[in-house]
This record gives sequence, C-alpha cells and structure tokens, in this order.
Amino acid sequence: MASAGVQIFAFILALLGIFGAMVATLLPNWKVSADMGANIITAISQMQGLWMDCTWYSTGMFSCTLKYSVLSLPAYLQTARTTMVLSCVLAALGLCLASLGLKCTRWGGGRRAKRRAALAGGSCLVAAGLLCLVPASWFIDEVISSFLDSSVPESSKFEPGGAVYVAFVSSGFLFLGGAVFCVSCSAIRREGGTERHGAID
Repeated sequence: MASAGVQIFAFILALLGIFGAMVATLLPNWKVSADMGANIITAISQMQGLWMDCTWYSTGMFSCTLKYSVLSLPAYLQTARTTMVLSCVLAALGLCLASLGLKCTRWGGGRRAKRRAALAGGSCLVAAGLLCLVPASWFIDEVISSFLDSSVPESSKFEPGGAVYVAFVSSGFLFLGGAVFCVSCSAIRREGGTERHGAID
C-alpha cells in the first residue's frame, strides 16, 4: 500500500512537470530586457520566447510578433524549440504508460505487465526531464554570455526570464517522478515474489 501511495505522488509530480513544460514552451519570456526610455512611445520592456517576441510600451500597449522563419533563428533557439516539444510528447507518453503501471488501478494487466508499464513510463518521464533541462541550460548560458559581453550594447542585453525557471522546475518534477516510477518496479517485483513464496508455503 505504501508503494502505491508513492506511485500516486510520483504521478502527481509528473503531472506538474508536464504542465510546467507545456507552459514554459508557450511563454514568451524566456529572456527579458527592461530599458527605460525618455520618450513616451518608447518600449520599456522586451520579452523573447521560443515562438514569439513581445514588447511592453510606456503607454500601456502590448504587442507580440510571431517568429515565422525557422532558418533565421539561432541554433540554441531552434534546439530549445525541438527539445521542449519532444519533452512534452515524451512526458505525455510517459504519463499514459505510468497510469497503466499504477498499483491502485485495475487496468494494465497483472503485476508483471504493470511493472513493465511503470518502468517504461518512468524511463519516458526521466528522458522528458532531461530534454526539458537541456534547452533551459543552453538558453540561460547564451543569455548570460551575451549579457557579460562588453561589445553588446546595454539596450540589447537581456536577462533570463521566468519561463527558463519554469522549465528548470518542470524538468526536476519530471525527472523525480520518472525515477520514482522506475524504482517502484523493484517494489512490485518483491511483492510478487513474496506472494508466490507464500502460496508455495
């Protein structure tokens, strides 16, 4: 029963992880620049995301521009797009498989089938967590390197935005949830072995 509770906890972590990964993928604030201008129509804040760039103006207006061209994007941004989408897909697949491996459910077959489903789901979740971590780490490295570069004008420097931190936290949730599901396979195997020995005795 205790291992079933741990699995449910891991499933909740995985749900939070995939939700955070999807939100981070769509948010436009992967990097943020705050530049106060003297003119009332100048931009006071700029945000850049994976799919669009947004600008706040001192007049209170807010505008966003989609990034239609893929080839014109830098390598780290193209990689971030690809890996975040793959992370969400793998996390969704992992959740489906993990739900079959939950001990508290009737679907998924016997103990052996549930063990395999939990292991496969956990592996997908761990991979999704790593895929979510890679673009966040690369993105923040590019932003910091550009910020510390003295040749870059002050008005063109950016800082890491909230979406990067959401991606970091989500990768942790996915990785932890997947690891717990993988470890739970051994618990299911031990319980199955105990029941068989009890039946023989």
